[in-house]
Amino acid sequence: MSLFHNAPVAAATSQRAPLAERMRPTTLDEYLGQQHLLGPGKPLRLAIEADDPSSMIFWGPPGTGKTTLAKIIAHLTQASFIEFSAVLSGIKEIKQVMVEAEKAASLGSRTILFVDEIHRFNKAQQDAFLPYVERGTIRLIGATTENPSFEINAALLSRCRVYTLQSLPQQQVVALLERALADPVRGLGALHLQADPEALETLASYSSGDARNALNALEVAAQLAAGHGQHLTPALAAEALQRRVLLYDKRGEQHYDIISALHKSVRNSDPDAALYWLGRMLQAGEDPMYVARRVVRMAVEDIGLAAPEALNLCLSARDAMHFLGQPEGDLALAQAVVYLALAPKSNAVYTAYSSVLAEIERTPAEPVPLHLRNAPTRLMRELDYGKDYQYAHDVEGRVADMQCLPDRLAGRRYYQPTQEGREKLLAQRLQEIERIKQQKRENS
Repeated sequence: MSLFHNAPVAAATSQRAPLAERMRPTTLDEYLGQQHLLGPGKPLRLAIEADDPSSMIFWGPPGTGKTTLAKIIAHLTQASFIEFSAVLSGIKEIKQVMVEAEKAASLGSRTILFVDEIHRFNKAQQDAFLPYVERGTIRLIGATTENPSFEINAALLSRCRVYTLQSLPQQQVVALLERALADPVRGLGALHLQADPEALETLASYSSGDARNALNALEVAAQLAAGHGQHLTPALAAEALQRRVLLYDKRGEQHYDIISALHKSVRNSDPDAALYWLGRMLQAGEDPMYVARRVVRMAVEDIGLAAPEALNLCLSARDAMHFLGQPEGDLALAQAVVYLALAPKSNAVYTAYSSVLAEIERTPAEPVPLHLRNAPTRLMRELDYGKDYQYAHDVEGRVADMQCLPDRLAGRRYYQPTQEGREKLLAQRLQEIERIKQQKRENS
Protein backbone atom coordinates (compact mmCIF):
# COMPACT_ATOMS: atom_id res chain seq x y z
CA MET A 1 0.00 0.00 0.00
CA SER A 2 1.28 3.49 -0.78
CA LEU A 3 2.56 5.51 2.13
CA PHE A 4 0.38 8.35 0.91
CA HIS A 5 -2.79 6.58 2.06
CA ASN A 6 -1.95 6.43 5.76
CA ALA A 7 -4.46 7.88 8.19
CA PRO A 8 -4.21 11.53 9.18
CA VAL A 9 -2.29 12.57 12.27
CA ALA A 10 -4.66 11.99 15.12
CA ALA A 11 -3.80 14.77 17.51
CA ALA A 12 -6.16 17.72 17.17
CA THR A 13 -4.77 21.17 17.73
CA SER A 14 -6.27 23.25 20.53
CA GLN A 15 -8.80 25.84 19.46
CA ARG A 16 -6.81 28.33 21.51
CA ALA A 17 -3.87 27.92 19.16
CA PRO A 18 -3.42 30.50 16.35
CA LEU A 19 -5.36 29.79 13.18
CA ALA A 20 -2.15 29.11 11.24
CA GLU A 21 -1.24 26.34 13.70
CA ARG A 22 -4.75 24.85 13.73
CA MET A 23 -4.85 24.74 9.92
CA ARG A 24 -1.45 23.10 9.58
CA PRO A 25 -1.90 20.21 7.07
CA THR A 26 -1.59 16.74 8.55
CA THR A 27 -1.44 14.73 5.31
CA LEU A 28 0.06 15.21 1.87
CA ASP A 29 -3.47 15.36 0.48
CA GLU A 30 -4.02 18.55 2.49
CA TYR A 31 -0.59 19.98 1.71
CA LEU A 32 -0.69 22.67 -0.98
CA GLY A 33 2.25 23.75 -3.08
CA GLN A 34 5.74 22.43 -3.81
CA GLN A 35 4.52 20.29 -6.68
CA HIS A 36 8.02 20.40 -8.16
CA LEU A 37 8.99 18.20 -5.20
CA LEU A 38 5.78 16.37 -4.29
CA GLY A 39 4.00 15.89 -7.61
CA PRO A 40 3.77 12.37 -9.09
CA GLY A 41 7.24 11.12 -9.94
CA LYS A 42 8.96 14.10 -8.31
CA PRO A 43 12.08 13.58 -6.17
CA LEU A 44 10.80 14.13 -2.65
CA ARG A 45 7.59 12.18 -3.22
CA LEU A 46 9.58 9.25 -4.61
CA ALA A 47 11.89 9.37 -1.58
CA ILE A 48 8.92 9.29 0.80
CA GLU A 49 7.20 6.49 -1.10
CA ALA A 50 10.41 4.46 -1.02
CA ASP A 51 10.78 5.14 2.73
CA ASP A 52 14.23 6.56 1.98
CA PRO A 53 15.98 7.19 5.32
CA SER A 54 18.27 9.93 4.00
CA SER A 55 18.67 13.13 5.97
CA MET A 56 17.62 16.32 4.23
CA ILE A 57 17.61 20.10 4.31
CA PHE A 58 14.52 22.11 3.43
CA TRP A 59 15.55 25.52 2.06
CA GLY A 60 12.93 28.15 1.38
CA PRO A 61 11.25 31.39 2.48
CA PRO A 62 9.18 31.59 5.68
CA GLY A 63 5.70 30.12 5.61
CA THR A 64 6.28 27.65 2.78
CA GLY A 65 5.58 24.54 4.87
CA LYS A 66 9.02 23.29 5.92
CA THR A 67 7.98 22.27 9.43
CA THR A 68 4.66 20.88 8.24
CA LEU A 69 6.33 18.74 5.61
CA ALA A 70 8.78 17.33 8.15
CA LYS A 71 5.91 16.36 10.45
CA ILE A 72 4.02 14.70 7.62
CA ILE A 73 7.11 12.70 6.63
CA ALA A 74 7.53 11.54 10.23
CA HIS A 75 3.93 10.34 10.28
CA LEU A 76 4.08 8.62 6.91
CA THR A 77 7.33 6.83 7.79
CA GLN A 78 6.10 5.95 11.30
CA ALA A 79 9.04 7.66 12.96
CA SER A 80 9.25 9.51 16.26
CA PHE A 81 9.34 13.25 15.63
CA ILE A 82 11.42 15.55 17.80
CA GLU A 83 11.35 19.25 16.99
CA PHE A 84 14.00 21.78 17.97
CA SER A 85 14.58 25.40 17.11
CA ALA A 86 18.17 26.51 16.75
CA VAL A 87 17.04 29.87 18.17
CA LEU A 88 15.80 28.39 21.45
CA SER A 89 17.82 25.19 21.87
CA GLY A 90 21.50 24.56 22.24
CA ILE A 91 23.54 21.68 20.91
CA LYS A 92 23.73 20.24 24.44
CA GLU A 93 20.00 19.53 24.51
CA ILE A 94 20.10 18.06 21.02
CA LYS A 95 23.01 15.75 21.95
CA GLN A 96 20.94 14.37 24.84
CA VAL A 97 18.12 13.63 22.42
CA MET A 98 20.53 11.94 20.01
CA VAL A 99 21.77 9.65 22.78
CA GLU A 100 18.16 8.64 23.49
CA ALA A 101 17.57 8.17 19.75
CA GLU A 102 20.58 5.84 19.64
CA LYS A 103 19.02 3.69 22.35
CA ALA A 104 15.71 3.68 20.46
CA ALA A 105 17.47 2.72 17.23
CA SER A 106 18.97 -0.33 18.94
CA LEU A 107 15.38 -1.43 19.65
CA GLY A 108 14.32 -0.88 16.04
CA SER A 109 12.64 2.53 16.45
CA ARG A 110 13.31 5.43 14.10
CA THR A 111 13.69 9.07 15.06
CA ILE A 112 13.38 12.18 12.92
CA LEU A 113 15.15 15.14 14.47
CA PHE A 114 13.78 18.34 12.97
CA VAL A 115 15.94 21.43 13.52
CA ASP A 116 14.32 24.69 12.50
CA GLU A 117 16.67 27.51 11.44
CA ILE A 118 19.57 25.07 11.45
CA HIS A 119 21.79 27.75 9.91
CA ARG A 120 21.89 29.45 13.32
CA PHE A 121 24.15 26.69 14.63
CA ASN A 122 27.77 27.46 13.85
CA LYS A 123 29.95 25.09 11.85
CA ALA A 124 31.42 23.41 14.94
CA GLN A 125 27.97 22.84 16.44
CA GLN A 126 26.73 21.34 13.19
CA ASP A 127 29.59 18.83 13.36
CA ALA A 128 27.87 17.29 16.36
CA PHE A 129 25.21 15.85 14.06
CA LEU A 130 27.68 14.02 11.81
CA PRO A 131 28.32 10.75 13.70
CA TYR A 132 24.61 10.21 14.36
CA VAL A 133 23.62 10.99 10.78
CA GLU A 134 26.35 8.71 9.42
CA ARG A 135 25.32 5.78 11.65
CA GLY A 136 21.65 6.30 10.84
CA THR A 137 20.82 6.85 14.50
CA ILE A 138 18.71 9.83 13.52
CA ARG A 139 17.21 11.11 10.34
CA LEU A 140 18.02 14.80 10.38
CA ILE A 141 15.66 17.24 8.70
CA GLY A 142 16.92 20.80 8.86
CA ALA A 143 14.97 23.87 7.82
CA THR A 144 16.62 27.10 6.72
CA THR A 145 15.79 30.33 4.97
CA GLU A 146 19.48 30.81 4.12
CA ASN A 147 21.49 29.32 1.27
CA PRO A 148 22.75 25.94 2.58
CA SER A 149 25.87 26.22 0.43
CA PHE A 150 27.04 29.07 2.67
CA GLU A 151 25.39 28.31 6.00
CA ILE A 152 25.60 24.53 6.41
CA ASN A 153 28.83 22.70 7.20
CA ALA A 154 30.13 21.09 4.00
CA ALA A 155 30.58 17.71 5.70
CA LEU A 156 27.00 17.73 6.97
CA LEU A 157 25.64 19.10 3.71
CA SER A 158 27.28 16.27 1.76
CA ARG A 159 25.28 13.78 3.83
CA CYS A 160 21.94 15.49 3.27
CA ARG A 161 19.71 16.03 0.28
CA VAL A 162 18.72 19.64 -0.23
CA TYR A 163 15.16 20.38 -1.32
CA THR A 164 14.27 23.94 -2.31
CA LEU A 165 10.78 25.07 -1.33
CA GLN A 166 9.17 27.96 -3.16
CA SER A 167 6.85 30.74 -2.02
CA LEU A 168 3.24 29.77 -2.58
CA PRO A 169 1.56 31.32 -5.62
CA GLN A 170 -1.19 33.76 -4.74
CA GLN A 171 -3.96 31.43 -5.94
CA GLN A 172 -2.75 28.70 -3.57
CA VAL A 173 -2.70 31.13 -0.64
CA VAL A 174 -6.29 32.11 -1.52
CA ALA A 175 -7.20 28.41 -1.53
CA LEU A 176 -5.71 28.03 1.97
CA LEU A 177 -7.76 31.00 3.19
CA GLU A 178 -10.94 29.57 1.67
CA ARG A 179 -10.21 26.23 3.35
CA ALA A 180 -9.78 27.97 6.73
CA LEU A 181 -13.08 29.83 6.28
CA ALA A 182 -14.92 26.61 5.46
CA ASP A 183 -13.42 24.28 8.09
CA PRO A 184 -15.79 24.18 11.11
CA VAL A 185 -13.42 22.13 13.31
CA ARG A 186 -9.96 23.61 12.93
CA GLY A 187 -10.81 26.78 11.04
CA LEU A 188 -13.39 29.57 11.09
CA GLY A 189 -16.32 27.67 9.60
CA ALA A 190 -18.40 28.00 12.76
CA LEU A 191 -18.43 31.79 12.29
CA HIS A 192 -20.22 31.48 8.91
CA LEU A 193 -18.29 34.38 7.43
CA GLN A 194 -19.00 35.64 3.95
CA ALA A 195 -15.76 36.79 2.33
CA ASP A 196 -15.49 38.81 -0.87
CA PRO A 197 -12.99 37.23 -3.29
CA GLU A 198 -11.17 40.57 -3.48
CA ALA A 199 -10.70 40.52 0.32
CA LEU A 200 -9.01 37.13 0.20
CA GLU A 201 -6.88 38.23 -2.72
CA THR A 202 -5.80 41.28 -0.73
CA LEU A 203 -4.73 39.13 2.21
CA ALA A 204 -2.95 36.71 -0.09
CA SER A 205 -1.20 39.46 -2.00
CA TYR A 206 0.31 40.95 1.14
CA SER A 207 1.52 37.57 2.37
CA SER A 208 4.22 37.31 -0.34
CA GLY A 209 3.66 33.57 -0.55
CA ASP A 210 3.84 33.08 3.25
CA ALA A 211 0.90 30.90 4.30
CA ARG A 212 1.42 31.61 8.00
CA ASN A 213 1.24 35.37 7.49
CA ALA A 214 -1.87 35.05 5.36
CA LEU A 215 -3.70 32.92 7.95
CA ASN A 216 -2.68 35.25 10.78
CA ALA A 217 -4.07 38.19 8.82
CA LEU A 218 -7.28 36.26 8.11
CA GLU A 219 -7.76 35.62 11.82
CA VAL A 220 -7.57 39.34 12.55
CA ALA A 221 -9.86 40.15 9.62
CA ALA A 222 -12.41 37.61 10.87
CA GLN A 223 -12.55 39.37 14.24
CA LEU A 224 -13.21 42.66 12.47
CA ALA A 225 -15.89 41.09 10.26
CA ALA A 226 -17.74 39.82 13.33
CA GLY A 227 -18.77 43.41 14.00
CA HIS A 228 -19.83 44.00 10.40
CA GLY A 229 -22.49 41.38 9.78
CA GLN A 230 -20.01 38.51 9.36
CA HIS A 231 -19.03 39.98 5.99
CA LEU A 232 -15.33 40.24 5.16
CA THR A 233 -14.78 43.06 2.67
CA PRO A 234 -11.59 44.34 1.01
CA ALA A 235 -11.73 47.37 3.32
CA LEU A 236 -11.74 45.13 6.40
CA ALA A 237 -8.94 43.06 4.94
CA ALA A 238 -6.92 46.25 4.48
CA GLU A 239 -7.74 47.32 8.04
CA ALA A 240 -6.56 43.95 9.33
CA LEU A 241 -3.28 44.49 7.51
CA GLN A 242 -3.08 47.99 9.00
CA ARG A 243 -2.04 49.41 5.65
CA ARG A 244 -3.80 51.12 2.79
CA VAL A 245 -4.39 48.83 -0.15
CA LEU A 246 -2.76 50.03 -3.36
CA LEU A 247 -3.90 48.91 -6.79
CA TYR A 248 -1.23 46.38 -7.55
CA ASP A 249 -1.12 42.84 -8.87
CA LYS A 250 2.26 41.27 -8.22
CA ARG A 251 1.89 38.90 -11.15
CA GLY A 252 -0.20 40.98 -13.49
CA GLU A 253 -0.13 44.15 -15.53
CA GLN A 254 0.48 46.52 -12.60
CA HIS A 255 3.58 44.55 -11.61
CA TYR A 256 5.15 44.91 -15.04
CA ASP A 257 3.95 48.46 -15.65
CA ILE A 258 5.37 49.84 -12.42
CA ILE A 259 8.74 48.10 -12.60
CA SER A 260 8.96 49.37 -16.19
CA ALA A 261 8.17 52.90 -14.98
CA LEU A 262 10.87 52.63 -12.29
CA HIS A 263 13.49 51.38 -14.75
CA LYS A 264 12.71 54.01 -17.37
CA SER A 265 12.66 56.81 -14.80
CA VAL A 266 16.17 55.80 -13.70
CA ARG A 267 17.31 55.57 -17.31
CA ASN A 268 15.94 59.06 -17.97
CA SER A 269 17.78 60.51 -14.94
CA ASP A 270 14.58 61.41 -13.03
CA PRO A 271 15.21 60.68 -9.32
CA ASP A 272 11.80 61.96 -8.17
CA ALA A 273 9.87 59.65 -10.48
CA ALA A 274 12.21 56.77 -9.62
CA LEU A 275 11.51 57.25 -5.90
CA TYR A 276 7.76 57.45 -6.51
CA TRP A 277 7.58 54.20 -8.46
CA LEU A 278 9.87 52.48 -5.98
CA GLY A 279 7.58 53.55 -3.14
CA ARG A 280 4.51 52.35 -5.04
CA MET A 281 5.98 48.88 -5.43
CA LEU A 282 7.24 48.48 -1.88
CA GLN A 283 4.10 49.87 -0.23
CA ALA A 284 1.92 47.58 -2.34
CA GLY A 285 3.69 44.54 -0.94
CA GLU A 286 6.12 43.69 -3.72
CA ASP A 287 8.95 41.36 -2.72
CA PRO A 288 11.78 43.79 -1.87
CA MET A 289 14.41 41.33 -3.03
CA TYR A 290 12.77 41.27 -6.47
CA VAL A 291 13.09 45.07 -6.55
CA ALA A 292 16.71 44.79 -5.38
CA ARG A 293 17.51 42.38 -8.22
CA ARG A 294 16.00 44.76 -10.77
CA VAL A 295 17.96 47.70 -9.33
CA VAL A 296 21.19 45.70 -9.73
CA ARG A 297 20.15 45.01 -13.32
CA MET A 298 19.72 48.75 -13.92
CA ALA A 299 23.26 49.37 -12.68
CA VAL A 300 24.81 47.01 -15.22
CA GLU A 301 22.45 47.74 -18.12
CA ASP A 302 22.07 51.51 -18.00
CA ILE A 303 24.99 52.84 -15.94
CA GLY A 304 27.70 50.35 -16.79
CA LEU A 305 31.28 51.58 -16.88
CA ALA A 306 30.27 55.23 -16.93
CA ALA A 307 30.00 54.87 -13.12
CA PRO A 308 31.25 51.37 -12.27
CA GLU A 309 30.83 51.99 -8.54
CA ALA A 310 27.04 51.91 -9.08
CA LEU A 311 27.06 48.12 -9.17
CA ASN A 312 28.74 47.88 -5.76
CA LEU A 313 26.31 50.42 -4.34
CA CYS A 314 23.32 48.42 -5.58
CA LEU A 315 24.73 45.13 -4.29
CA SER A 316 25.25 46.82 -0.92
CA ALA A 317 21.62 48.02 -1.00
CA ARG A 318 20.50 44.44 -1.68
CA ASP A 319 22.58 43.19 1.26
CA ALA A 320 21.21 45.93 3.50
CA MET A 321 17.65 44.95 2.62
CA HIS A 322 18.43 41.30 3.32
CA PHE A 323 20.05 42.22 6.65
CA LEU A 324 17.57 44.83 7.88
CA GLY A 325 14.32 43.72 6.29
CA GLN A 326 11.45 46.16 5.92
CA PRO A 327 10.81 49.00 6.45
CA GLU A 328 14.40 49.92 7.37
CA GLY A 329 15.88 48.32 4.27
CA ASP A 330 13.59 50.31 1.97
CA LEU A 331 15.81 53.34 2.47
CA ALA A 332 18.83 51.47 1.09
CA LEU A 333 16.94 50.77 -2.13
CA ALA A 334 15.80 54.41 -2.24
CA GLN A 335 19.42 55.53 -1.95
CA ALA A 336 20.40 53.19 -4.78
CA VAL A 337 17.73 54.33 -7.23
CA VAL A 338 18.47 58.02 -6.60
CA TYR A 339 22.15 57.41 -7.28
CA LEU A 340 21.38 55.45 -10.44
CA ALA A 341 19.06 58.18 -11.68
CA LEU A 342 21.72 60.85 -11.20
CA ALA A 343 24.70 58.80 -12.41
CA PRO A 344 26.10 59.16 -15.95
CA LYS A 345 24.57 56.61 -18.27
CA SER A 346 26.09 54.07 -20.64
CA ASN A 347 24.70 50.92 -22.20
CA ALA A 348 27.92 50.25 -24.11
CA VAL A 349 28.76 47.00 -22.28
CA TYR A 350 25.13 45.82 -22.53
CA THR A 351 25.15 46.53 -26.28
CA ALA A 352 28.59 44.95 -26.75
CA TYR A 353 27.63 41.76 -24.96
CA SER A 354 24.37 41.52 -26.91
CA SER A 355 26.41 41.82 -30.13
CA VAL A 356 28.76 39.07 -28.96
CA LEU A 357 25.84 36.74 -28.21
CA ALA A 358 24.36 37.43 -31.65
CA GLU A 359 27.77 36.75 -33.24
CA ILE A 360 28.06 33.44 -31.40
CA GLU A 361 24.58 32.47 -32.53
CA ARG A 362 25.12 33.14 -36.24
CA THR A 363 28.74 32.02 -36.72
CA PRO A 364 30.47 28.66 -36.33
CA ALA A 365 32.32 27.92 -33.09
CA GLU A 366 35.76 29.09 -34.15
CA PRO A 367 38.84 27.33 -32.73
CA VAL A 368 41.09 29.16 -30.30
CA PRO A 369 44.16 30.48 -32.17
CA LEU A 370 47.20 28.26 -31.52
CA HIS A 371 49.26 31.02 -29.95
CA LEU A 372 46.58 31.53 -27.25
CA ARG A 373 46.33 27.88 -26.27
CA ASN A 374 47.93 26.49 -23.15
CA ALA A 375 50.76 24.00 -23.74
CA PRO A 376 51.32 21.92 -20.58
CA THR A 377 52.60 18.82 -22.43
CA ARG A 378 55.40 18.11 -24.91
CA LEU A 379 52.94 16.91 -27.55
CA MET A 380 51.03 20.18 -27.35
CA ARG A 381 54.22 22.17 -27.78
CA GLU A 382 55.17 20.03 -30.79
CA LEU A 383 51.75 20.90 -32.27
CA ASP A 384 52.61 24.61 -31.90
CA TYR A 385 50.27 25.23 -28.96
CA GLY A 386 51.38 28.54 -27.44
CA LYS A 387 53.88 29.27 -30.25
CA ASP A 388 54.51 33.01 -30.82
CA TYR A 389 52.49 33.97 -27.75
CA GLN A 390 53.58 37.38 -26.47
CA TYR A 391 53.45 38.00 -22.72
CA ALA A 392 52.08 41.53 -22.45
CA HIS A 393 54.01 42.38 -19.29
CA ASP A 394 57.30 41.80 -21.11
CA VAL A 395 56.65 44.15 -24.04
CA GLU A 396 56.81 47.90 -24.27
CA GLY A 397 53.60 49.63 -23.24
CA ARG A 398 52.27 46.36 -21.77
CA VAL A 399 50.34 45.81 -25.02
CA ALA A 400 51.35 43.22 -27.64
CA ASP A 401 50.37 43.49 -31.27
CA MET A 402 48.75 40.08 -31.09
CA GLN A 403 45.45 38.87 -32.48
CA CYS A 404 43.20 37.41 -29.76
CA LEU A 405 40.01 36.76 -31.76
CA PRO A 406 39.65 33.83 -34.18
CA ASP A 407 40.82 34.59 -37.71
CA ARG A 408 37.31 34.83 -39.10
CA LEU A 409 36.40 37.47 -36.51
CA ALA A 410 39.66 39.41 -36.54
CA GLY A 411 39.15 43.16 -36.24
CA ARG A 412 35.64 42.97 -34.80
CA ARG A 413 34.73 45.80 -32.42
CA TYR A 414 31.94 45.00 -29.99
CA TYR A 415 32.61 47.45 -27.19
CA GLN A 416 32.19 51.08 -28.19
CA PRO A 417 32.62 53.26 -25.08
CA THR A 418 30.63 56.44 -24.72
CA GLN A 419 31.92 59.84 -23.63
CA GLU A 420 29.88 59.70 -20.40
CA GLY A 421 31.39 59.68 -16.92
CA ARG A 422 34.34 57.41 -16.30
CA GLU A 423 33.77 55.63 -19.59
CA LYS A 424 35.27 58.66 -21.33
CA LEU A 425 38.61 57.62 -19.79
CA LEU A 426 38.11 54.08 -21.07
CA ALA A 427 37.54 55.44 -24.57
CA GLN A 428 40.82 57.31 -24.31
CA ARG A 429 42.56 54.14 -23.10
CA LEU A 430 41.22 52.20 -26.08
CA GLN A 431 42.60 54.85 -28.40
CA GLU A 432 45.96 54.61 -26.66
CA ILE A 433 46.00 50.81 -26.97
CA GLU A 434 45.26 51.05 -30.69
CA ARG A 435 48.02 53.64 -31.12
CA ILE A 436 50.57 51.35 -29.40
CA LYS A 437 49.57 48.41 -31.60
CA GLN A 438 49.73 50.53 -34.75
CA GLN A 439 53.19 51.82 -33.84
CA LYS A 440 54.45 48.26 -33.32
CA ARG A 441 53.03 47.16 -36.68
CA GLU A 442 54.84 50.04 -38.38
CA ASN A 443 58.12 49.17 -36.66
CA SER A 444 57.96 45.45 -37.37
